[in-house]
Amino acid sequence: MTRARRTPPGRAGRLRLRQSLDVAERGADLLEQKLRILRSEHERLVGAETAAWHAWRDLLPEAERWVLRGLLLSGEQALEAAAAGMSRAEVTVHWTTSMGVRHPAAASVCVPARPSTAAAPANTALVHAEAAYARAVQAAAEYAAARTAAELVGAEVLSTRHRVRALRRHWIPRLREALDRADLALEQTEHEDGVRRRWAARTTER
Repeated sequence: MTRARRTPPGRAGRLRLRQSLDVAERGADLLEQKLRILRSEHERLVGAETAAWHAWRDLLPEAERWVLRGLLLSGEQALEAAAAGMSRAEVTVHWTTSMGVRHPAAASVCVPARPSTAAAPANTALVHAEAAYARAVQAAAEYAAARTAAELVGAEVLSTRHRVRALRRHWIPRLREALDRADLALEQTEHEDGVRRRWAARTTER
């Protein structure tokens, strides 16, 4: 690689290559440790995502059944009257960080209480529908948070895996090859220097 080609000759170059190789190997070890932790966390988040999806899938049809009963009992005007004056639900996402990855940890939903000035639901089915939709919205928020967390951590797993692979398969082997060449060149240089010194010594004796 470019860094290996620019290495100065002699012992200084060999020392620089040795240090670069040590740094690369330590980095690969740390990344592999991070990868193991991230994989475990990703598996947990995928499980939480699946559980949240099942909860949302079960709660939404229940709410739809209640609102359908309310429509059958009192018609669409009753539904519109029950919804009039109601404020929007507010979703708050709570964040955390896992091995440098910021992702949602949970989500909470605040459903405003029905104002005293708003008309009451026309029948019991709409009352149940209102409560059921509140639970469904909470489940939907939790599912969205869990899915986002799994996606973000999963992306970091892939990125870390690629970095480890690049170090283990490309960068570290090239550094080792460059270090081997530097060792050989240094050995040859020292051998040639020894030959020249012995020749010079014999010449001086004569």
